[in-house]
Amino acid sequence: MRCYVVGGAIRDELLGLPVQDRDWVVVGATPEEMLARGFRPVGKDFPVFLHPETQEEYALARTERKTGRGYKGFAFHTAPDVTLEDDLVRRDLTINAMARDEDGTLVDPYGGRADLAARVFRHVSPAFAEDPVRILRVARFAARFDGFTLAPETLALMCAMVDEGEVDHLVPERVWQEFARGLMEAAPSRMIRVLRECGALARILPELDRLFGVPQPEQYHPEIDTGDHVLRVIDRAAATAQPLPVRWACLLHDLGKGDTPADILPHHYGHEARSARRAREVSERLKAPSDCRELAELVAREHGIVGHVDELRPGTVVQVLERADALRRPERFELLLSACACDAQGRPGYETRDYAPAPRWRAALAAVQGVDAGATARACEDRAQIPQRIHAARVAAVKALPAVTPR
Repeated sequence: MRCYVVGGAIRDELLGLPVQDRDWVVVGATPEEMLARGFRPVGKDFPVFLHPETQEEYALARTERKTGRGYKGFAFHTAPDVTLEDDLVRRDLTINAMARDEDGTLVDPYGGRADLAARVFRHVSPAFAEDPVRILRVARFAARFDGFTLAPETLALMCAMVDEGEVDHLVPERVWQEFARGLMEAAPSRMIRVLRECGALARILPELDRLFGVPQPEQYHPEIDTGDHVLRVIDRAAATAQPLPVRWACLLHDLGKGDTPADILPHHYGHEARSARRAREVSERLKAPSDCRELAELVAREHGIVGHVDELRPGTVVQVLERADALRRPERFELLLSACACDAQGRPGYETRDYAPAPRWRAALAAVQGVDAGATARACEDRAQIPQRIHAARVAAVKALPAVTPR
């Protein structure tokens, strides 16, 4: 029985990055031997065990055989005669197919160290094509590891997988999981570009794919199209360390522009309502968490008007605050402002400019929060008029703020 650290831990160690988790492969053992040594079984599809002291995962060396479409269509085989090389060859990329023996010896049968040095993503074997999740993983690695390129033969294989329909069998939960992880990397735009390059984006998120080639309004730097703008926006969200709901909202905020009638381009009149509908549909289809769904729809619907606070009447400012439920959920309203700032800064030359509307909206919200709704209600003799009176008091409070009155 021999144990090896495998995969991402070795890759990150060789790149000089912090190693977060270590996975182990065990060669020459049976489940009964693992149990006898105090390991606790946790694997459902194949034998995986937790170390009795470190709680790190130890998997028995295994091979796999394709039995159906999608990433669940596999049969696994474990036995004491399965070698480390047999186990590593089933992995996705050469940079993830290295191991280190307990004595510190590096095991690299498929050239992972050389590909790390060359900064190349290269598949280990043709078995890569059997699991469509690997396309998402490669795209996510592109978002994480700056300066890496995709080997031409690996890109060709990914394109073939898309053409053969493998990507169509991905389940929404797994797509969301990989998208969410990729969006939280340093350069999420690289994930989207890789998915576009192999054709997977058009299958997984066609609403976003349609934005490439759609012109921006003339006043918004027409040298970049709407798809490029969205990529700039999500990278801006990453550069400012935004949480996942903001990054997801940034990704979906302009989807309605893909539905703009061709005869009115480059204008996108009323796209916010279409964008909100699309953001809701995509979030529901991919089963995004409720905080991501809600913020994506809110940002898509309101980002246009939020950026023009100086042009709004006080009554409209209050309507936006009420529509956004800002009084009950001020923390979410801050996330809305963050996403709108990323949108504004996702234009060439605007990356480092302060988002001027944000302090004005905060001042307006503070003024509205300062209105004593209870006292206003008690002073109103006609109970049917209470909502109007409260609204009027809020409008008056905003009107008194020079920062949010029309110029």
